[in-house]
Parts: sequence; structure tokens; C-alpha cells
Amino acid sequence: MSTTPLPAAPAIPEHDRRRGLLFIAFASGFVGVALTLQIALNSNFLVGEIGISGMQAGFLEAVRESCGIAALGIFVLVAGLAEPMIAALFLVLVALGMGSYSYAPTYAAVMLFSLTWSVGFHVWTPLPNSMTLALAEPGRAGASLGRVAAAGALGSAAGLAIAFLLTVLGVHIRLLYLVAGASALLGAAACLGITRKLRTEGPSFVFRRKYARYYVLNFLEGWRKQIAIAFGGFMLVKLHGAGLLEILVLSAVIQGIGYFLSPRVGRLIDRVGERKVLVFYYSFVTLMFIGYAFLQGKYILYAVYILDNATFVFNTGLTTYVNKIAPKSEHRPTLSMGVAANHVASVTMPFVGGILWATLGYRWAFLIGIPAAAASISIVMGMPRGTAIAPTYPADCAEEASSPRAV
Repeated sequence: MSTTPLPAAPAIPEHDRRRGLLFIAFASGFVGVALTLQIALNSNFLVGEIGISGMQAGFLEAVRESCGIAALGIFVLVAGLAEPMIAALFLVLVALGMGSYSYAPTYAAVMLFSLTWSVGFHVWTPLPNSMTLALAEPGRAGASLGRVAAAGALGSAAGLAIAFLLTVLGVHIRLLYLVAGASALLGAAACLGITRKLRTEGPSFVFRRKYARYYVLNFLEGWRKQIAIAFGGFMLVKLHGAGLLEILVLSAVIQGIGYFLSPRVGRLIDRVGERKVLVFYYSFVTLMFIGYAFLQGKYILYAVYILDNATFVFNTGLTTYVNKIAPKSEHRPTLSMGVAANHVASVTMPFVGGILWATLGYRWAFLIGIPAAAASISIVMGMPRGTAIAPTYPADCAEEASSPRAV
């Protein structure tokens, strides 16, 4: 099912292509600061400032993640607009929502502000990948995505260093959310430096049976992601008394590993293909779930938390897989559908995990990730071997013929 195709976008000059990739990296770095601060501060803020329970934490995360599904409808409404302008507009929403945490007095207020920044963030989520794929040199999609991811990790590490310093100096946790909001605004400004020629060239909405493997893998990735985001850090704070400085240090280590791994994983995917990389990723994640559930030492669990979050970089293979199965004209709508599938699970899992935490104990919030990881491995094994790029449609062929050759 798809809408009427839009006119093909003009060819992008080499200067604009290189400039665009640079400013995507800048924007990703600033967003990395904002998002990592939100994640790093979230558990301590919710427990220390708002005083919520495990079930309330799961409900909050489920409601916030519902914005990932709503983002699909938003993309239909803004179809035809330049992708950098869409990114800039919705990063302003991220800034507004995160900055408002500084003044949130109650659980209800946190819910409102969470919805505000989450709408903006989930519209932003597929855009850097879509824009990077559009600007990447042929056969270099993984490397380009890896560099953008590394920029995000570097920005996140810098933001965490600032937060650590301000915390040591006695700055209140609420004021750190103003840093997150300001960083998101800088990300919006960076998007204005990306060429406006990056528009959705084909249908604004795509749902194809041949992309079913991609959709299902994103659904399962959403299930895996929420275990780490909704319950990993929360368990360390709630059950093991991890303080804000400890969480900031853990997050900084994660981002440092991500900065080192991201370009290398991207090049590895270009070289060996998505299949091998994703099988390793989901196998490793299974071990992390077992570790969360059964390991007891505080510092051992810190190591599990670091390794679990650092391995998110391997899901770059899901994005490069789109480059293999879909033509350029369908990259952005296909990535957006993947985000929506991811967030169907992201809405469901915190509800289920919160209920299991309250009724059967915290271990079950992690053990339910094992079937999802096993299913992911089974589906990935059905991927084709190699690194071939998707065949182009006629409109894409015309674009390629008029585009400058990559040097």
C-alpha cells in the first residue's frame, strides 16, 4: 500500500553532499547530548524528585513510546517538505519538552513533558539515517552511518562530562534538563545547514510485504530496547542504590565505547553484511538479559549495563539492510515504518515488564527479552548473505545518472 509518488528530487552537488553529512553529524552530536542526559538523569529524577514506583515507570515509558507510532502519521502529513526542515522543527519540540522537566512538579506534569519531547524525538529518529543514506557514497552506507553514530556518541560523552562537572559543583538535577533542552535547540540549528534538496522522492507511506522481515526485526528490537531503557538503569537505582554521579559515569563509559565502535561496526557491516553482525548482536544481548536477571554484585551489574547499552551500535545493521532491500525513493518511508513497528513493542513491553516486576519480581522484566532475542536470531538467519545493494526503480536510475560520481 502506498500513496502517489512525489516528483524526483534534483541531483545533489558534491559540495552539498559533503556539507550535508557534516551537519547531520553536528545535529546528531547535539541530539546525543540531549537524549543521553535524559536517559542518564531519568531514573534518579523519577525516583528522587517524583517518587514513582516500578509500575509507574513502566506506564510512563509505554505512554511516551506511543509517540513512535504517532510519528508515522505525522510523516504522512509533512510529506514533500525538506527533511532537514522537518528535523529542525521537531527538534524544537524536543528542546521544549526536555527543558520543561526543570519545572515538573508532579508525575502528571512529567507525563505531559515526556509526550512533548517524545513526539519531536520520534519524528527525528529516522531522519538522520534517511538523510545519511541519501548522501552516502555507493557502497559506503555503513561507514557513513557509523561516522554519524560516532558523532552522536561523542556529543553524548561531552554532555555527560558537563553534567558530571555541574553535579560535582552542586548544581541541582532539574537544571541539567535545561542543558539538554539547549543542546536540542543547537541540533535544530545544525539541521538548517543541510541541503534542502533532501526531500522524500517517492511515496510518503510504504507498507510492502517484501519488507516484512525488516518490520518484524524492528518490532523485536523495540522489545529489547525497552528492557535496557525502562528497567536497566531503574533497577540499578531502585534496587542497588546507584547515585546520579555513578549513572553519569556509566553513561559516559557507554558513549566512549560507542564512539570507538560505531565507525568500526559500520565498516564491518559494509564488509561482511548484516547477517553475521546481527546474529552476534542478538546472541550477545541474550547473555545480557540473563546477567540482569541472575547476577547480584552491584559492580558486576554495572558491567552488564555498560555492555548491554554499548551494543546498541550493532543495530546499525537494520538500517543498512534497508539500503539492500529498498530503492532510495523508499528509504525514509520504510525507515519510518520500521520506527512505528519498533514502537508498537516499545509501548507494549513497559506495560508487561512493569506488571511482571510488580507481581513476579524484577527478574521477569528481563527474562521476557530472551524469547525476543531468540526470535530475532531465527529471522536474521533468513537474510541473504553478502552486501549487495537493492535494485533501483526507474526514478532512482534517472537520479543516479544525473548525480556526480563519488570520489
